[in-house]
Amino acid sequence: MNIAKRPSPNFDERPAGVGPSVLVLHYTGMESTQEALQRLRDPASLVSAHYFVQEEGEVFQLVDEAMRAWHAGVSHWRGEHSINDISIGIELANPGHEFGYTSFSKPQMAALEELCMDIVRRHAIEPINVVGHSDVAPGRKQDPGELFDWQRLAQSGVGLWLGALHDLPGQGVETESAKTDWAALQSQMRALGYGLSISGQADRETRDALSAFQRHWRPQQVTGKADSHCLEVLGALLEAII
Repeated sequence: MNIAKRPSPNFDERPAGVGPSVLVLHYTGMESTQEALQRLRDPASLVSAHYFVQEEGEVFQLVDEAMRAWHAGVSHWRGEHSINDISIGIELANPGHEFGYTSFSKPQMAALEELCMDIVRRHAIEPINVVGHSDVAPGRKQDPGELFDWQRLAQSGVGLWLGALHDLPGQGVETESAKTDWAALQSQMRALGYGLSISGQADRETRDALSAFQRHWRPQQVTGKADSHCLEVLGALLEAII
C-alpha cells in the first residue's frame, strides 16, 4: 500500500531486545484532521503514533516501527505496564466523543484493514493483542470507541471476534444480578488482559474496565454493568485464548 512519510520527532528507543507484540488503535479526538496531524508532529506535545489514517484513506507513517512512539500513556495489558514499549500505535482521524463522534469512513477502514493485516503478519501479533486505547487505559480513554468496526478487522485476521455471540439477544440485555461474584469477574477480566485489582467490589475501576470491554466486544450497549450477555461474551473470549 502507499504510505507517505510525515516524520514526528516524538519517539525514542524501545528497551533492548523488545519488539512490537501489541497493536493499539486510537482515534485522534480533535476537531480537525490537520490539527491532529500537527499535534502528533509537534515536539512540544510529546505525543505521537507510528501511523495516521485519514478519513479519505490516506496513510502517513510518523514513527518507524523499530522505535517507541508515545501514544498509549499510562497503560496496562496482559501483565505489561508500559504498552508503548511493546506496541505499534495507529491514530484514526475522528473527532471522538468530545467533538461529535462519528462512524469511521469506508475508505479509512479499508486502508486501516490493509495496514493492520501487514503489521500483524510481520510481527506475529496475537489476536488478543489487537486492542483499543480504552482497553489499555480504561477510565482514562474511550477510543476508538463503540462505533469502531472490530468485527471487520477480525474477519480479515486482525483481532478477536466470535461471530454472532457478540450480538445482543433479541430481548436486549438483562439487568445486572445482585449476586454477581465481583472477585471472580475481576479475575476473568485480568485473565483477558485488563489491569484491575481484585477488590471483590463493584468499584469505579471495575466499571471502567467493563465499559472498555463492552466498547470493544459488546458495542451495542456500553453500560459498565455485568449483565448476563456481557459475562457470556467474556467467558467465550477466555476460552478462545486458552
